[in-house]
Amino acid sequence: MHSAWFKYLFLILPFFILGLPNFVVAQDDVTFELKLSKEKLGVNERLRVEFDMNRDGDNFVPPNFNGFQVIMGPSQSISSSFINGKRSFSKSYSYILKPKAQGTFEISQATIEIDGKTYKTIAKKVEVTAAVDNPNAPKTADDVADESLHLVAELSKASPYLNEAVTVIYKLYISPSISVTNFRPVDSPKYNNFWSQDIPVTKYNTLNTTYQGKPYRSVILKRVVLYPQKTGKLAIEPLTLEVFVDVPTNRRDFFGGKIYSQASKTVSAGQRTLNVKPLPEDGKPSNFGGAVGEFDFTVTTSKTDLNASESLQATVEITGQGNLKLFQLPEPDLPSALEVYEPEYSENVRTTPVGMQGKVSNNYTIVPSFRGKYPIPSIPFSYFNPKTGKYTTLNSEEITINVLDGPSDGNLNSGLSSNQRIVIPSGKQFHFIKVSPNLTRIGTDYFFGSKRFFMLLLGPLLLIPLVILIRNNRKKQAENVEGNRLRKANKLAKKYLSTAKKELGNTDNFYIALEKALHNYLKAKLKIETTEFSKEKITELLNKKEVEEQTTTQFISLLQNCEMARYSPLTIVQMQDDYNKASEVITLIDKQL
Repeated sequence: MHSAWFKYLFLILPFFILGLPNFVVAQDDVTFELKLSKEKLGVNERLRVEFDMNRDGDNFVPPNFNGFQVIMGPSQSISSSFINGKRSFSKSYSYILKPKAQGTFEISQATIEIDGKTYKTIAKKVEVTAAVDNPNAPKTADDVADESLHLVAELSKASPYLNEAVTVIYKLYISPSISVTNFRPVDSPKYNNFWSQDIPVTKYNTLNTTYQGKPYRSVILKRVVLYPQKTGKLAIEPLTLEVFVDVPTNRRDFFGGKIYSQASKTVSAGQRTLNVKPLPEDGKPSNFGGAVGEFDFTVTTSKTDLNASESLQATVEITGQGNLKLFQLPEPDLPSALEVYEPEYSENVRTTPVGMQGKVSNNYTIVPSFRGKYPIPSIPFSYFNPKTGKYTTLNSEEITINVLDGPSDGNLNSGLSSNQRIVIPSGKQFHFIKVSPNLTRIGTDYFFGSKRFFMLLLGPLLLIPLVILIRNNRKKQAENVEGNRLRKANKLAKKYLSTAKKELGNTDNFYIALEKALHNYLKAKLKIETTEFSKEKITELLNKKEVEEQTTTQFISLLQNCEMARYSPLTIVQMQDDYNKASEVITLIDKQL
């Protein structure tokens, strides 16, 4: 019996040996596939994306996931088995995606290298619809965050007049069931067609309130005052933030405390629209210069009695609340015998939640030429008061300048205005010049042969080597064009950044000073008012000046950092890094210009 089994085994053994290799290692062809948990989902749902392969590979490159935010992944899983003599292997990379908006999006190709060859998945389309209700599905941390965070833009008025102040307050409403750990701006409004001024929020105070009839906590994240520069319907772009929150779960830790899950949500204040009314034409004064608000108006002089050729200061000043920086001050009409210099403009204006407050003034230096009495006529100033909806005209008091001593102006009336006066010299303009000088004889000391003679003779010869040395050094410096540019640019950077350097460690003051330094540099270098331009306009101007694209990008990035610093705390190391980058980018722009 044993011999029969041995004989049978002997007969089949060659066939078993010949077929064993193929039986053990036989595998299917390489597959690399993209799998979606669903091809149609609501904007409030999540999408699971898997990239599966049946052979191990390297250098996996995922797609960009345009239109989605990756909230988890990549997570990798590997399984391997050997069943009935056949080896089975699978490997996958998976992602959890959150839609950013409604629409049709494409999950493009992913690539991987297997056995030296590159394999690609087939792209698939995903349709994202409006939010859907799914009451039976358990709520995730992201679902809770979606329901518990709301960003709202509150307007002080929806229908202002042209150049009337409007305050926009951005409030974040937070449900008591979650806690906010941090936030960062994703997109900041540009406020086109508005003069705008941010009011920094130095401390985030949380208040208990209600939102849509439910208890919430609210915190003010941003304040800005706007002055519309056009009439009609003007859109205020939305502020968009990414908020990071802790959401409690139903699980407990070893000590019985709640376990929290981290989540993030992108919230937007939504676009708001203002209906800007034009200023009424009925009752508009002819001298109206665009002032809107409530103001007081005065014209004063430093003195009224003086002599000819002495000077006095006349100040035209407007104080109050309104668009103080956005209109021209009235000008006095002075007699021609009073020489008037260009006025020095000064302002002391602060922006509060209700708008600009303070004063602006023009200071004129006046020098009379002749003795006499010269009246400064009353000056009218008109403004529109949005509270009453009417125009108001204020008139300054008439001032008389009494010139006590000086040359006569002949028979002309000194009070005539500049277009009526003809100035006739009296012939006494040069009476102060002495025509009988009192001269004395100089001493009898001889100059030639004296010590002073030899010092003046030999001194220049001794200075020749020093002059040659100085000239050579200047020549070397002049030839070193790049070095000179670098030194000049470094000095310029230190000049504009000196205030910011003093505020290192104080986040708000530092970034306000840094942003002002960057704008003042462009204002001085390109002769522009940078407050009137967006980042796109600044980029366009720098490109026209042939500044390198990388340098322009660094400059715009610094401006964005200044804006972002108002919403998230930064360390002294980050502030020092931004200061160094600002110094470097000003140096680069100055060299390239």
